[in-house]
Amino acid sequence: MLIITKIVVYFYDCSLIATFNKSKMTTFTRFPYVSFINNNLMKKFFVLFFLVIVLFNTRISFSQGQIDSAEITSDVPELTEFHEVIYPMWHDAYPAKDIDALQRFVPQIKASVDAINRAKLPGILRDKEDAWKSQLNALNMSAQNYYDAVERSDDEALLVAAERLHYNFERMMRIIRPSLKEIDDFHQTLYIVYHKLYPDGKFDEIAGLADALIEKADAIVKFPQDKLKKRLGKKTSSYDVAAKELFYAAVALKEALNGDQTGKKGEAVEALHTAYQNLDAIFK
Repeated sequence: MLIITKIVVYFYDCSLIATFNKSKMTTFTRFPYVSFINNNLMKKFFVLFFLVIVLFNTRISFSQGQIDSAEITSDVPELTEFHEVIYPMWHDAYPAKDIDALQRFVPQIKASVDAINRAKLPGILRDKEDAWKSQLNALNMSAQNYYDAVERSDDEALLVAAERLHYNFERMMRIIRPSLKEIDDFHQTLYIVYHKLYPDGKFDEIAGLADALIEKADAIVKFPQDKLKKRLGKKTSSYDVAAKELFYAAVALKEALNGDQTGKKGEAVEALHTAYQNLDAIFK
């Protein structure tokens, strides 16, 4: 990269000298062997090398974050789409105790629950797997109670099943929904570090993400206190402590990566991951 930059600067200097020579009718003193080069050609040459630099940098950035965006997105489309069924059921049919309408939802509920059962969590939610499976079982149970109530024409049981189905849906959404946007942004980068680069010992590539981790951790520390208090109440002080520990862990990781001790680098990655887990746990 340094060599390419020097070449570009060199030829750009030549271009400037050529322009000066043409207007002043002087001769080259420092670079006599480039006096024959056409100035327009030099400019094209400079543009070409500039594009090479851009592509080179882009390739580096891409190699550090080369990963399917779906893998680092906290979403399960099948569950999100189920909201199109849950919303009218819960906000329209249930309050009105419209039994006929509730019964007509059965085919849509079955199709949605089947799709959710086949869905897989994205990689970034792998630590939510146990909670997901637990709530998925509860969702299936509530859905079956819903079907049974319709089949028995048990209106009261159907209303109870509808309430539980909505409750289970909300619980599942909470599992995949990020605690805060800032935390989710941090987690997306941490996921690449911890689950993609760290297992293969790619500490040089992790170093390329160190500043981003620090910046994102800093945004977590600076999250507005008034919004935190509405969300966390008495847990706000715990958030403040955990957020600062996350920031310090991110800084410590960068310092370790600048050293030459592989063991220290690994320990710093593990410490950062633990700090993130401690912060995330406050929202549970």
